[in-house]
Amino acid sequence: MAETTAPLTTADGRPLKAALAKAQSRAKRRAFLLVLPLLLFILLTFAIPIGQMLQRSVYHDGFSKTSPNLAAWFDANPQGTAPDEAAYAALAADLVLMKENRLAGEAGTRINYSVPGTRSLFTASARNADDLTPPFKEALLAADRKWGEPLIWVAMREAASPWTTDFYLTGLDMQRSADGGVEKVAETNRVYLWLYVKTFLLSAVITGICLLLAFPVAHMLATLPMAKANLLMILVLLPFWTSLLVRTTSWIVLLQGQGVVNSVLVSLGIIDESGRLAMIYNQTGTIIVMVHILLPFMVLPLYSVMRVIPPSYARAARSLGATSWTTFRRIYLPQTLPGIGAGVLLVFILAVGYYITPALVGGADGQLFSNQIQFHMTKSNWSQAAALAAMLLAGVLVLYWLYDRLIGIDKLKLG
Repeated sequence: MAETTAPLTTADGRPLKAALAKAQSRAKRRAFLLVLPLLLFILLTFAIPIGQMLQRSVYHDGFSKTSPNLAAWFDANPQGTAPDEAAYAALAADLVLMKENRLAGEAGTRINYSVPGTRSLFTASARNADDLTPPFKEALLAADRKWGEPLIWVAMREAASPWTTDFYLTGLDMQRSADGGVEKVAETNRVYLWLYVKTFLLSAVITGICLLLAFPVAHMLATLPMAKANLLMILVLLPFWTSLLVRTTSWIVLLQGQGVVNSVLVSLGIIDESGRLAMIYNQTGTIIVMVHILLPFMVLPLYSVMRVIPPSYARAARSLGATSWTTFRRIYLPQTLPGIGAGVLLVFILAVGYYITPALVGGADGQLFSNQIQFHMTKSNWSQAAALAAMLLAGVLVLYWLYDRLIGIDKLKLG
């Protein structure tokens, strides 16, 4: 007769398999509870604000909540329908509501984002809305001929719904045409796309300069004895202990026309008094100051990688007949790639988002895309600021994806 094997049990008689499963479940719950505070912190300070920003970039109810009658007319009539007497009657009724609720300025501001110069049209017409009598089309056109412009009606149709893509169109230097389509703005008014490209190009230049300056510094720190390396590392970390505004204003003193750098060059006879260099309040000033501020973010990842590279590798290559350049190119440089990738990614992302330094030292020529975001936030057009911020975020994510595809995010090493 075949023998049966009794299931394994614990000391208290419970099945061992069930006990192990319960212990694993308990360990998972304990681990989840340990990371829960960090998860909540990330949600509250990172995920939710980004979600609100993305929502605000496509949502603005400044006009829709004040114009229910116009919204009903737009819903009943397809795109391209010319405004008739019923449309003007709905507009007149909504102007009365705007006056009663004191929302004409808010409604006009929303349309003003799409058609500049129309805020005063709404406030003036709402002020006299009680005096309007049928036929409303003639009465409104007599009050102001602008009410007959197709662009205004196209803008009101788009704004009748709180969900809109108008702010992204503006960020792409596009606008609504009179027939309801999309067209490019006048060439003299195209600002955002060029500034968007310029921001990424300048950030790439700043990142490249930081890499060229940081590589030999990090190599020297990695090869020096620990005591000397720690002493010099204090000089690298010193900018972190100094206020950003102090560092930026110090560069203004150094680089301005009558500043220290120009005065030294004049005293050495390199330039004459009339040939003082313009190194501040322009693109040059932005590059110089941002390189100084972001340089430590490149040095530290490089140093962390170079410190652990055994010197014996290079000595072995040289003993086998490799030249200094070959040793560097085939032995040393490949081992520093994780630090290079981390430093480049870190410096580039920081450079793309900087706005204080360009605002202080960049002048009109050295402004970046983030300065436009800050401008719209201070002007209370939060939806436009959110749309521009979303465009900047999309560009950074695309570059992050390319980095992951070409190099691999798993090779990233920050320390």
